[in-house]
Amino acid sequence: MPDAYSILYIILIGLVAGVLASIVIPMGLDVVGAVVVGVIGSAIGFYLFPALGAHVSTNPTVASIITATVGAILLLFVLRVVRR
Repeated sequence: MPDAYSILYIILIGLVAGVLASIVIPMGLDVVGAVVVGVIGSAIGFYLFPALGAHVSTNPTVASIITATVGAILLLFVLRVVRR
C-alpha cells in the first residue's frame, strides 16, 4: 500500500504534467482537471513508453514528469478529437 508521500508525489507529478499538457493543448482545465489529466496521462505514458521501446534516462523525477506529460498530451489530443 502506498504511503502518504507516494500519493503526494503522484499528485504533484500529475499536476505538473497536466498543466504542461494543457499549455500544449489548451482545454480550459482547472487545478483538479489538470491533476486528473496528469495522473491518467502518467498511467498512459508509463505503459506506452516501454511498449514503444522508449526510455528517458535522466533524473527519475524529471523522467516521470516527461513521461507523464507525453501521456497527458496524448490524452488531451484524443479528447479533443473525440469532442469534434
